[in-house]
Amino acid sequence: MNEYLTLDQVATYSEERINSKEVPLAKYVTVDNLLQNKRGIVLAENKPPQDCSLVRYKKENILIGNIRPYLKKIWFSDRDGGASADVLVFVVKPEYCPQYVYYSMFRDDFFTHMMRGKKGTKMPRGDKDQILDYLIPKNTLPVQQKIAEVLSKFDEKIELNHRINAELESMAKTLYDCWFVQFDFPDKNGKPYKSSAGKMVWNAELKREIPEGWEVGSLIDIADYINGLPCQKYRPVGTNFLRVIKIKEMHDGFNSETEKVRPDIPQKVIIENGDVLFSWSASLEVQIWTGGKGALNQHIFKVTSEKYPKSFFYYQLLNYIQHFKMMAENRKTTMGHITQDHLKQSRIVLPPRELTEMLDIKISPLLNKMVHNQIERLELSQLRDWLLPMLMNGQVKVKG
Repeated sequence: MNEYLTLDQVATYSEERINSKEVPLAKYVTVDNLLQNKRGIVLAENKPPQDCSLVRYKKENILIGNIRPYLKKIWFSDRDGGASADVLVFVVKPEYCPQYVYYSMFRDDFFTHMMRGKKGTKMPRGDKDQILDYLIPKNTLPVQQKIAEVLSKFDEKIELNHRINAELESMAKTLYDCWFVQFDFPDKNGKPYKSSAGKMVWNAELKREIPEGWEVGSLIDIADYINGLPCQKYRPVGTNFLRVIKIKEMHDGFNSETEKVRPDIPQKVIIENGDVLFSWSASLEVQIWTGGKGALNQHIFKVTSEKYPKSFFYYQLLNYIQHFKMMAENRKTTMGHITQDHLKQSRIVLPPRELTEMLDIKISPLLNKMVHNQIERLELSQLRDWLLPMLMNGQVKVKG
């Protein structure tokens, strides 16, 4: 029979404080830059406007977002810094392995426990005393360290794939911008067109110069936008089903709560890895899907084209999303959704198709590698999450 320790036996809340002026932006943590679904952290957008007291955190502390715990925001710190009051900072006691405690809290069970003791409804917060009642499997320190070592290998590979994809994305976007934003595509002599004094002409619609012979069109001209289904009309019967891709799944992939539909829905709204998705309602995002076969929700477009290669319409749409967002910002309102009219009214530069195909030869291998790496990341994450409780509870043994 497994033995357990309560969280307060192995860790305490940080009681140290640090002034915000002593914390650089790269070391400032708030609930806003902790990522949902246990995906770590990104750089904060800004620091508090006035000097204030922050919770000091140190390397190998565990940081948890305490607003809406169901968002599952957790980070194992790799630096020292300061955190806002809505971030809980756990300091692991010296006789326990910090990473082992982190992985114990990484489980969905921990966030379920937090929600049981929540305070408030619209913006629930975890109860700091109740959180400390969370049970952690008791293991010897060598076993704790070995379990942490095994699980951290998964995270190292997941993070490596993330970094590789960031580099591949940067390379692909740089190529695209060089050719079709800066207009330095190779001319007939293989030299960069605009930089080599290629002829540019003024376009009144765009209010800018574009290469001679290029046209102006809309996002509708370069792709088809296939809307998803109102999935509640296609409830599955029996064990055959497809999982539904909503905006949440676009962010986080499928999970146990993902809605399901019958598999005999129209083929055009069935999504496979590598398809381009555009969420047009509430959240304006474009991505290449890698979560596996699924059915498309009615608030997302599947974007395809028989005229242009995927790399061209993907980056054109990705760039134009920023224009849609600026429109909303200038109007000081939220862009509720994108309609076919918005797509028709958009104005973009249309290069010769043969040029888009030439660039696609260079960019497609990068996008395909990104898809492969992301699929591998998801598979590793699922394997880690499947293995984690079995390691903790001794169902899978480690030597230590």
